[in-house]
Amino acid sequence: MPVVAGRSKIATQFGIVAASQPLAARAGVQVLERGGHAVDAAVAANAVMGVVEPEMNGIGGDLFAMVSESSGDGPHGLNAGGWAPGGLTPGLLKAQGLTDMPFNGIHTVTVPGAVAGWAALHRRFGRLPMADLLAPAIFYAENGFPVSDVIAARWAQWTDKLSADSSAAATYLPNGRAPRSGELFANRDLASVLRRIASDGPAGFYAGPTAAAILECSRARGGTMTAEDLRDFEAEWVDPISTTYREWRVYEIPPNTQGIAALMMLDLMEQFPLREYGFASAPSLHVLIEAKKLAYADMLQYVADPRFGAVPVGELLDKAAARARARLIRPESAATRVKPSVVDSVTTRHGGDTIYLSAIDREGNIVSLIQSIYQGFGSGLVPSGTGFALQNRGALFTLDEQHPNVLAPRKRPLHTIIPGFMQKGGLRIGFGIMGAWNQAQAHAQFVANIVDYGMDVQEALEAPRFTKSTFDGADVSIEALIPEAVRAELKRFGHDVTVVPPRSGVFGSGQAVMSNDATGVHFGASEPRHDGAAIPEAPPVF
Repeated sequence: MPVVAGRSKIATQFGIVAASQPLAARAGVQVLERGGHAVDAAVAANAVMGVVEPEMNGIGGDLFAMVSESSGDGPHGLNAGGWAPGGLTPGLLKAQGLTDMPFNGIHTVTVPGAVAGWAALHRRFGRLPMADLLAPAIFYAENGFPVSDVIAARWAQWTDKLSADSSAAATYLPNGRAPRSGELFANRDLASVLRRIASDGPAGFYAGPTAAAILECSRARGGTMTAEDLRDFEAEWVDPISTTYREWRVYEIPPNTQGIAALMMLDLMEQFPLREYGFASAPSLHVLIEAKKLAYADMLQYVADPRFGAVPVGELLDKAAARARARLIRPESAATRVKPSVVDSVTTRHGGDTIYLSAIDREGNIVSLIQSIYQGFGSGLVPSGTGFALQNRGALFTLDEQHPNVLAPRKRPLHTIIPGFMQKGGLRIGFGIMGAWNQAQAHAQFVANIVDYGMDVQEALEAPRFTKSTFDGADVSIEALIPEAVRAELKRFGHDVTVVPPRSGVFGSGQAVMSNDATGVHFGASEPRHDGAAIPEAPPVF
């Protein structure tokens, strides 16, 4: 089926910032127009995102990024995912009668990594003062902004959760309810916290009044976080992992993230002639859905924090192993259960709310950045006087002491959020699609759209998708934009198809920027499943 994009891609010889809220994208562009690096723009946009889309992200959460310099070399990776408090152990939770990790509350709160991530990015690549980068976010937090359509609808869905915590309700439910689309919302407590970060750097968050408020929030609810847990945390520069997909190289952040699942999917998909099958045909969708099951089975079995045990990345990305494993994909027959690879299933959590943004500057430096507090409004806990929610990322640990992802002090959980990057010669694309466990499978679909079906970045984001949020069974959600005849054929193959209306949040939403280094032209895209926009930098004519 042909893909008719509802929007055209952005094209310019200058910079572009693409984000899921236009005020954030515009803030990043303002920074570019002041001579900032793409990293400066990404930090500025991310800070605004924490103000204008607080159910999805904020400084109480984690951050991952890849930075590709204009030299065209492979990207640099940053893991700013926080660790569990030093006093939080499986034994402590089991003594409280818990047999599984809770999904909300203080024992799901891990150290927020985003501010440390900003600092690491800024130290290495930044050109403008941090105070300049945070100025737009401080303005919107102090003076207010009109809440946009999709964000308003999602915000209201979490009213009961916010109502359960007095500080969360006071912050995010003015007048006892979520703000409606077009209503002004301000968050002056958050403005104060951002000012401390602007003046003091990460110490303005991980020490002083903000840290004290986080620790008091933890202490009052029986948590174990200490001043040392906050003070000792630093973001980590990592080497991205990658695979080749046909003539492209695709990069992801290494474990503890699910990025390896996207690469494993691509290695399996590469064994099939998807271009011949045609986009959104039943045979092509069948291959992708079955590849998802196999890749995620391996990811869930083996991926955890590599500082606590080796993760067999090389074995899982071995091309010969992928060729053998691809033979498990049976033509016209959906698997209801798959087993992980044997290298010489774990209970998982569904849901998760995230933002993704990308930026490119006029020189061609690219940032692919993702940030999240996990589920809507994270743990549902807002430290008094801070204006931000603490994440519930610790919910993704297991209490099974035989599993690599078992909870441990100062350990990082298996993480869902992943920025993407792909490159072929002088063509470089920073991309990402948010949405919990949707992300790796959406990355693989985006890459196939570019490589197999010849789409541009806007078409590749807008194209109809599938998602499978579970890890067993033949169930799969298919966007209604896929023709009914194709859906019927998938049902004949044995897939348990649920049809989801188009442009819903079920399939996540994403952005992308691209550089054609040979021509110096830059492209940007933002899909219509969200409020977002890709906004170009203006030339310096005034």
